[in-house]
Amino acid sequence: MAARNETATREAKETRILRRHQVEARTGLSRSSIYARLKRNPKRPGDYDPTFPKPISYGKTSNGRNSSVGWIEAEVEAWLTAQIEKSRKA
Repeated sequence: MAARNETATREAKETRILRRHQVEARTGLSRSSIYARLKRNPKRPGDYDPTFPKPISYGKTSNGRNSSVGWIEAEVEAWLTAQIEKSRKA
């Protein structure tokens, strides 16, 4: 039982959720640029990036709608690493 709790605690510490302002700070992208990378827009096709991490929803409002979104830190870091590697190969 104690081993299971330790494993769950370790996994919880490893999975961090970043709020939008933290993603902005880490990536250097603005709010609109982050959301532009998540959704195709025929007027600006170059903005969409299918490799950009998708946000997760957590929390609900009183009417059942999602109240908060966040990004998994490890996914954001992996995306940044891939961008660095891609730019160094160019």
